[in-house]
Amino acid sequence: MILGRSSFRRILVSRLLLVSVPVLLMGVYVTYRKARSAFLETARQNLTESAIRKGQSISQSIESLQANLVTASDSVVLKEGSQQDQNNFLKQLSTTLPTQIQCIQLQDLSTGKLTASTCDQRIGNPIKVSNWSQQQTQLLTNPDAIFIDLLLPNQLSKQPSSESQLVLFLAAPVYDSQGGLRYALKIQSALLEKEKVSPGSLAGYPVVIAQSGTILAHPFRQRVGRNIEQEADANRLKILIGNAIAGRQDFLHLFALEKDGVELVAGYSSIPSPVTQDKGQKWVILAVSPLVDALSPLVEIRRVLFYMVFALLTASFLAVLYIAWELARPVEKLRDYAINKANLNAKQPMRLNFRIREVDQLAIAIQDMVERLQAWGEEVVSAWQEAQNANRLKSEFLATTSHELRTPLNGIIGCLHILKEGYCDSKEEELEFLQQAEQAAVHLLGIIDDVLDLAKIEAGKLSVSLEPVDLTSLLSEVINLQTITLQKKRLTLMTKINPHSIIVQADPKKLKQVILNVLGNAIKFTEKGNITIKTHIEENNHQKQVCITVKDTGIGIDIKQQDKLFRPFVMVDGSTTRKYSGTGLGLAISRNLMQLMGGNITLSSEGIDLGTTVKICLPYSDNLGQ
Repeated sequence: MILGRSSFRRILVSRLLLVSVPVLLMGVYVTYRKARSAFLETARQNLTESAIRKGQSISQSIESLQANLVTASDSVVLKEGSQQDQNNFLKQLSTTLPTQIQCIQLQDLSTGKLTASTCDQRIGNPIKVSNWSQQQTQLLTNPDAIFIDLLLPNQLSKQPSSESQLVLFLAAPVYDSQGGLRYALKIQSALLEKEKVSPGSLAGYPVVIAQSGTILAHPFRQRVGRNIEQEADANRLKILIGNAIAGRQDFLHLFALEKDGVELVAGYSSIPSPVTQDKGQKWVILAVSPLVDALSPLVEIRRVLFYMVFALLTASFLAVLYIAWELARPVEKLRDYAINKANLNAKQPMRLNFRIREVDQLAIAIQDMVERLQAWGEEVVSAWQEAQNANRLKSEFLATTSHELRTPLNGIIGCLHILKEGYCDSKEEELEFLQQAEQAAVHLLGIIDDVLDLAKIEAGKLSVSLEPVDLTSLLSEVINLQTITLQKKRLTLMTKINPHSIIVQADPKKLKQVILNVLGNAIKFTEKGNITIKTHIEENNHQKQVCITVKDTGIGIDIKQQDKLFRPFVMVDGSTTRKYSGTGLGLAISRNLMQLMGGNITLSSEGIDLGTTVKICLPYSDNLGQ
């Protein structure tokens, strides 16, 4: 042992003892401050959201009152009913309105007397009747004609209950049956109720301040009607109002908005002033809560932290000794492992039980990394083989397509050569060769269209244009196009098609292309027997769909090969394709077209020489036929 050096374990003990207590105390302090900041942030968010909700609630309540007042003012009962009917109407209206209604009155504007009322005192301030049209100019009352005013406590003939805040007065013109201005329908309603803020609650109680600084609603009624200039915390309140008017939704500490100078926290927002005389002004909505209530959970946290610090300090000395021993053991094991070179050739050299999760995970991760690299190597080889296979399939496809292209081209060239050299003996013979050339050209065009459609599919550019399509009519067109081919091959076509119109949402040209391809394949690969086409509606996953089933008695398909038919460039049997002609792209294109139209296409066969069944399905909705 060299003098001046110490073991790793002793160094750990000494260093941990030197830093454990200060770190512990600092951690407790930081935890407390973080908790306080978190509760303040939670209070900020909740109070701001609460202020926004309260503002929205006030705006929605006023809009609802306006809408109900407009509807009520157009009532025939108020225009022409008896006084008893009008009184009954006002009582019923007071029970249906969404806010706390203190009084509803109908005033005759010509005499100034109350025709009907739900209370004893006259409500509201004088109305400027000159603002209303003396003659009704439109069928329904315009909501802009509603007069809205704020009633402060000193303007109320009867003091409302202690729970009521923000009392509004609304008035609407009522025109008689000849369209002349006759009555004013007046409502006095309280929009806010006094809310009790319990400790820990972050909803806050509402305070409403006008843009001019006048306090419009406050839990302490003696403050309503005062200007914020009279408050001890006027500067902060001015900042708050300025921020709210500017559209900023934020949070602020206040010190004098409540009695006894309690420190408060407030979230705020603003809404347009609904008062008729204050158009263009705004109301500032505050959600206010005492800071003590917002931070009430900290009391329990402080108590828990005190006992925790005491317990941790008591156990810290013993814990340091144990931790130093636990931390030194892995280092000592790694040292022994490194000294013993024979361990490096082991199959799993890193799987040591260090009893430390991170170190064990590191050893396992290294071994897993090697295994993943081996797996990735195998995947690369597999991908290379798949690429080679894809190249081979494309080469086979190109060879088949080249053969299919040459056949119609040779026919066209031969027919044109005969016509050019004048080998035809009559006009009818010339027309026959021209018809053969045209048929070959159409066949060639179909092959080219299939290749182009496949290119669009691979590029993701193939699109469809959906519209209502009569499926019954479309099937009739397809069957008519294939009638001659069926007759030439002496095949029997059996149809079980719904005679009524079945409307589906699809691209008519693309859907026709899919059905033609399926029916054409059925005819092509059936030498004798029959082909059956039927339509039916079935339910799949609680959704109705229209299905077209095309069943033939043709050559069938090996069960193991059926899943390949819908893959581009893949042919079940190249020789079969050459025997019956075609590129083998039809089903791959059809599946993509059906998927673009929201449907699907499936194929099934019981085996070779046992026929094939193809089912085409599209979503069905009764509404499309209406």
